[in-house]
Amino acid sequence: MDYNNAPPGYPPQPGQPTQVISVKEWMITLLLLAIPVVNLVMLFIWAFSGGTNLSKSNYAKAALLWAAIWIVVYIVFFVLFGAAFFANMQHLQNSGY
Repeated sequence: MDYNNAPPGYPPQPGQPTQVISVKEWMITLLLLAIPVVNLVMLFIWAFSGGTNLSKSNYAKAALLWAAIWIVVYIVFFVLFGAAFFANMQHLQNSGY
């Protein structure tokens, strides 16, 4: 198998150069990530499309993983504190306040 002609998304093989993303391209990337809804769409495109630079693809995958982790943390937080809040409200209602 010829590893130098591997499809995009596969890690570069030893001796195969990788392209460096320019500062201008990173600035555009960060600008797009600052726009709500567009940021999620672009992260999915960069993470899972074949023509994206490996560095940007890995960054997008990591950002999506962090987003998923924070969503789970928020859900757990709101379930725990929401249950405690409503239990307390029930207690206050039964006590006559």
